[in-house]
Amino acid sequence: MHERVDSGGRESRGKVRLAYSLALRSLQLGLSGKADVVEFHKTDDGSWRPFPVEHKRGKPKKQNYDRVQLCAQAMCLEEMLQCSIPAGALFYGKTRRRQDVDFDEDLRAEVRQTAMCLHELIESGLSPPPVNDTRCRNCSLADLCLPKTAGKKRSVNTYLMRELAS
Repeated sequence: MHERVDSGGRESRGKVRLAYSLALRSLQLGLSGKADVVEFHKTDDGSWRPFPVEHKRGKPKKQNYDRVQLCAQAMCLEEMLQCSIPAGALFYGKTRRRQDVDFDEDLRAEVRQTAMCLHELIESGLSPPPVNDTRCRNCSLADLCLPKTAGKKRSVNTYLMRELAS
């Protein structure tokens, strides 16, 4: 699903220009990354308004994770392009539908709070323990994180005994 959005290419569709895998950064938030797709919509005054679109494999979630990620991308774009971005969209592969997301002040505050927590975590030098829940099933980092092993509160002794017995 991400093959085209990871291509880094560009295309035009009438009054919409699409940029794939666009590099982003915010000095204020201390974040950098890539947006899957940024649509640039031509406005009546001839300028181009950015509209970020994040692609997800699964379906919409109850938690705010995807909306926070998308809003963070918009805030990076706003800082980079000195513009205002009121909304974006999440595209879910499982439902094949786009879900519009308004970037209200509550969501923006959550992005700022999340970025601050991220920097505190990095400064602490500690990695939080994995939780080994349903999010782990499709996670690309599961082989590095080892949630089945490290996510449970077990002693090293118990782990070694179990491994030696098998």
